[in-house]
Amino acid sequence: MNIELIAFFVFIAILTAFLVRNRKKIELQKMLFPMLYFILYKTKIGLKSMDSLSKKERLVKIFTFASVFIGFLGMATICVLLVHNLYKVAFFPSAVSGVGLVLPFKVKGAFFVPFFYWIISILVIASIHEFCHGWISRYHGVKIKSSGFAFLSVLLPIIPAAFVEPDEKQLAKKKPKAQMQVFAAGPFSNIVLGFVMLGIFALLAPPAVNSLMAFGGANITSISNDSVLIPLNVSVNESVIGINGKNVTFVDDFSEIMQNKTPGEKILLATDKGNYSVALGKNPRNSSAAYLGVSVAQNKEIKKEVESRYGSFLPNAVIWILGLVYWLYLLNIGIGIFNLVPVGPIDGGRMLLIGLEKYFKKEKAKKILGIISLVFLAVIVLNVLAGFLR
Repeated sequence: MNIELIAFFVFIAILTAFLVRNRKKIELQKMLFPMLYFILYKTKIGLKSMDSLSKKERLVKIFTFASVFIGFLGMATICVLLVHNLYKVAFFPSAVSGVGLVLPFKVKGAFFVPFFYWIISILVIASIHEFCHGWISRYHGVKIKSSGFAFLSVLLPIIPAAFVEPDEKQLAKKKPKAQMQVFAAGPFSNIVLGFVMLGIFALLAPPAVNSLMAFGGANITSISNDSVLIPLNVSVNESVIGINGKNVTFVDDFSEIMQNKTPGEKILLATDKGNYSVALGKNPRNSSAAYLGVSVAQNKEIKKEVESRYGSFLPNAVIWILGLVYWLYLLNIGIGIFNLVPVGPIDGGRMLLIGLEKYFKKEKAKKILGIISLVFLAVIVLNVLAGFLR
């Protein structure tokens, strides 16, 4: 069991103990209790900052105008992407689903994020998202009853989040434009933060990585049972450094060379342990594509001159922080846009309902949103299932 998985279970144990100790301060939102439910731990964290920031009118006006525009643009984008992904996985056997759960452990059909990156990213994403909902609510004079932390629980609390609790009755009485700005604020804040992180990563990562790390091929991390390498006794942790005399320094080099190969073609595979003559197999998902039957990851290490001067801790810390910036970019944008899906209770659905109510009577608008919600809920479920079933 690796350190990340151990940390995940330790986190659940500590969180459970904390909530049991403070059980008088929590509130349950039961869905399929005790299998599935939310735990709310209410506080007043951030409320004063929301009030203070709500007085900066010029900033609020720029933010709210951009948030609604980007919100509907993002809604259209995520709808197209979801439908396109479903079409791709339905009609192209070799296609990989681009939609899945984001989890801190490796499961087929889910996107794996190392635990420490996952927990920090989730807390940052949820906090900025909910804070901005509260900030714009206060600007429009809506009372915030409480803020705090929420935990999605499957028997035990697993996924942390944050929340603000605006007075829904007050919010419902506000003009449609104000309500829409409140709902758009959360996803927009994640998208903005995501692009800020992307800018930081693009600016700092290349010079930092190139100055600290040495790259040495594509490291074989796993070998499938039907791999053509099994009879050759190639082992996990060997690093592919060349194919047919072409150097493989990066994983992209490996992928680029292999994508032009055909089943049955012979290649000379050079690793750090030796050379192998290999006849490529057929990809189980696409018989016209070549198949080696391995998973690879970038082989890298701290440059010896860097390690001798600074030791290993400082370079590894820099690389780890850059990794966090990368995941904050990727997850903020992904989760921010996903929150704009036009499905009932989430931000995108609430925004769309307000838009529909401008052209239809309230009951008619709710029925239309109900149909759209069911369609896209089905699209999401089918996309996720495709990842698990392939």
